[in-house]
Amino acid sequence: MEYKIEINNQEEIYDIGSVAKHAAGAALLRVKNTVVLATVSRDDTPADEDFLPLTVNYIEKSYASGKIPGGYVKRETKPGDFETLTSRIIDRSLRPLFPKGYAYPTQIVVFVLSCDPEVDLQTTALNAASAALYLSDIPVNKCVSGVRIGKINGELVVNPANSELKNSTLDLYVAGTKDELLMIEMRAVSSLKDNEQSVNEMSEEEMVDAINFASGKISDAANLYEHVFASLKKEDAKLEYKASVLDENIYQYIKENYKSNVYNALTQMAKSERALELKKVLELIVQDEAAKEWDKDIIKNALEAFKHNVVREMIVKGRTRADGRGLKDVRTISIATNVLPNTHGSCLFSRGQTQALAVVTLGSDQDAQTYDLLTERAPSVDKFMVNYNFPGFSVGEASPLRSPGRRELGHGNLAKRALEPTISKNSLYTIRLVSEILESNGSSSMATVCGGALALRAAGVETQKLVAGVAMGLVFEDGDYAILTDIMGLEDHDGDMDFKVAGTKDGITALQMDIKLGGIAPEILKEALYQAKEGREHILNLMEEAASKIVINEKILPKFEVFKVDASKMVDIIGQGGKTIREIIEKYSVAIDLDRENGDVKLSGINRLQVDAAKEHILGIVKNAGSGRGFDKRGGGHDRDHKAKIVEFEKGAVIEGVVKRVTDFGAFIGLPGDIDGLLHISKLAEGRVDKVTDIVNVGDKVKVKVLFQKGPKIELGLESKE
Repeated sequence: MEYKIEINNQEEIYDIGSVAKHAAGAALLRVKNTVVLATVSRDDTPADEDFLPLTVNYIEKSYASGKIPGGYVKRETKPGDFETLTSRIIDRSLRPLFPKGYAYPTQIVVFVLSCDPEVDLQTTALNAASAALYLSDIPVNKCVSGVRIGKINGELVVNPANSELKNSTLDLYVAGTKDELLMIEMRAVSSLKDNEQSVNEMSEEEMVDAINFASGKISDAANLYEHVFASLKKEDAKLEYKASVLDENIYQYIKENYKSNVYNALTQMAKSERALELKKVLELIVQDEAAKEWDKDIIKNALEAFKHNVVREMIVKGRTRADGRGLKDVRTISIATNVLPNTHGSCLFSRGQTQALAVVTLGSDQDAQTYDLLTERAPSVDKFMVNYNFPGFSVGEASPLRSPGRRELGHGNLAKRALEPTISKNSLYTIRLVSEILESNGSSSMATVCGGALALRAAGVETQKLVAGVAMGLVFEDGDYAILTDIMGLEDHDGDMDFKVAGTKDGITALQMDIKLGGIAPEILKEALYQAKEGREHILNLMEEAASKIVINEKILPKFEVFKVDASKMVDIIGQGGKTIREIIEKYSVAIDLDRENGDVKLSGINRLQVDAAKEHILGIVKNAGSGRGFDKRGGGHDRDHKAKIVEFEKGAVIEGVVKRVTDFGAFIGLPGDIDGLLHISKLAEGRVDKVTDIVNVGDKVKVKVLFQKGPKIELGLESKE
């Protein structure tokens, strides 16, 4: 049966009870020409482990937009990054709704069956998944709504079309129920006007206004969903919930006898030391006479619960933290740039016990990442990539190295969203930023942002502003609260909310927030964002100082040149059968991309001097190509009567030139008139020369004697080197 809902700038048509009837819950949602099927299934037997075994899979079907999958296997295989990130968004939004103690293996599957290029798939997928979960027999009694907020011409817009979003300076995704927010993701979108780029950061005040705007839209939608679906909801299944394993008597015993031991363990400075001291406390309790009949796992759970409360009490009542910091203090930061001598740019960024090694590699257009989007007909190209790696040794674990999971993709995506607005849209480079997490004790994604911003500068990439990130925490206890700057792992685990804020000195470029406790008052959110700004500015000051000391390794950086020539001269650059362009590529070790429509020539190479020489060579060809080639209107083809003028040198003449290219058999010397001559290895010295580079190198100025010339072929002998 169909139910039409007009809400948040779009019509949503839900088909309930028509398909996937064996699932615990199912909903078919249509928005314009997008059709999404969401199903929820659960096992009848709970898992033994004490956690919520929820799996979310968002899958796009190629037929949804009239495509056949590319590649050798013509069917959907491994999920793409967008599918993985969307699965993660749905999981983070719905996981908090499950009852405490629920441990039945549960799977939420979302299929995109038809795709309208103007419809946002992430909001549609979440709303469909929420409806399926609410309609199921799982005791979830709240509907979730997801909305996307854009800012177009200075006005906030709810659920803009995909084409409208391209003109937005804000991309804000918020999910929540009728009375609380659950998840927030935001990125600023840079814009280009009159060839000037704006980063479009959001101020803290603007951010709060946008979130409040989204919150109102979410509340309206969630209320309407529950009103429409209430009569369709299945009766709650009779399920067994895992009882709390906390023994109040053991908890009280620990509190009375081991409170000081737990305090001392928590105040150990290192994460490993803290864990070791808590383990010692556990062993002391186990050896007590009173503990002889207690199960060790139950003692461990009671100790964990007591530790949890001690951490919160220290923060809220004592206004201090386990490592001795105040609520606003940032851990000690150290920065070292270009620590890897043969990479284009690198930065080792350390903050407390979190350490990220950020490495930048520069490439050309051919190195860009090509990927397919269901909402786009043509393949998309990404010239800025961020890859985040989290090996087990970073947290002291001997775990196997695997391909990136959802967490790695999510953290990399957050860092990319934070940094991308500051990179020039006209950049000639394809940029790959890799973050290797070497140590982790709190917010390695924000260390990736900081280290990545400096690694870009270390690679000579022109960024408009530096970006820093800081992880914030929030703890509520007995009606009071505390906001924490730069949280470590302990505070993330025992806190009520964590959110990551990245931006420049002028505003926020990316935000990610997961709320564990439910709603958050706008005043507290505003206070938290301004406290994050203080922490961000402190970090940026240190980063600016480090950036001022960067020494760019110019020798190993590739070079990219774009220049225009007369489009009619492209044929001269290419040569008959492509001979000329192949010779240039081989001689100067460069890549050449020609746009025959507008006369653009793109050059790239790993050696800057070689690129400069190739450019001069091409300009010489164009200059000597005569008046150009005009098409013979009688159908006779192109006029090829003219020839490039060859500069003639007298035999024995001594000429000053520059070494442009070095090979095993000699060096090519640039001579006046944009012509090159060969200085053979046998002519470099009187005796035997093993390597050309023992005598000359690229860029050396030399005086050579003309030994032989026949047309463009010139053989030289070395007279002297400056």
